Amino acid sequence: MSRLLLLLFAGLKFGKLFATVGTMLLSVGVYALVFGWRYAVGLVAMLFLHEMGHYIAARQRGLRVGLPMFVPFMFAWVKLEDTPHDAETDAYVALAGPMLGTVAAIGAWMLARNDDASWLLAVAYAGFFINLINMIPLPPLDGGRITAVLSPRIWLLGVPIIGVLLWYHFSMILLLVAILAGPHVFTALRFNKDDPANQQYFAVPPRVRWEYGLLYVGLIAFLAYMTNDVQQQLKGVGRHDGQQTQSENV
Repeated sequence: MSRLLLLLFAGLKFGKLFATVGTMLLSVGVYALVFGWRYAVGLVAMLFLHEMGHYIAARQRGLRVGLPMFVPFMFAWVKLEDTPHDAETDAYVALAGPMLGTVAAIGAWMLARNDDASWLLAVAYAGFFINLINMIPLPPLDGGRITAVLSPRIWLLGVPIIGVLLWYHFSMILLLVAILAGPHVFTALRFNKDDPANQQYFAVPPRVRWEYGLLYVGLIAFLAYMTNDVQQQLKGVGRHDGQQTQSENV
């Protein structure tokens, strides 16, 4: 009986691992059909490392957390099986994803410069852009969970940002984010800092608030700069390839 239980628990454990690997391979396969296998692998790697940042941070804070899961053309996520007991813990776990994701994008960018690989430069751009979008200050995005350590009212700043993005560049992912953000917007509107439950959950020293605030703003500024810079580099590569093709035709 004890051996049967051990096998059952082992099966559940490896089942989660197989689910992660399976959804990763599915995502690579789907992206490869559209973008090619090298970019597909690089993009899934960017998403994986971003989610592993959350996973590692959650484990550091003693929270139970599932392995990353992937949905092609939608998103990737890790499921927190324990609820963070305060806003600082939630912000710590949330910030770790964009931080590790940014490091991964920098690595891809440096390799692309050394190897002169345009596909790898495109992967770096995707990494910077994905992490930048995730910093919008509105749950369920990471930026919403990070800025909660300052004040949930900051979430209201994310509403016009999402609105402008939907207006100029509509996507189903952004629409889904907007729908999921709805309850959080009402929470921000009704937020009462004098509520005992809120006082306990958001009890964070001013120094810690400043630290998270500076990290948040600094990371957004860096990601915005790198996203624009790498985009210009990609345009330069495209122009160079087009000129080379014209000269070959002549």
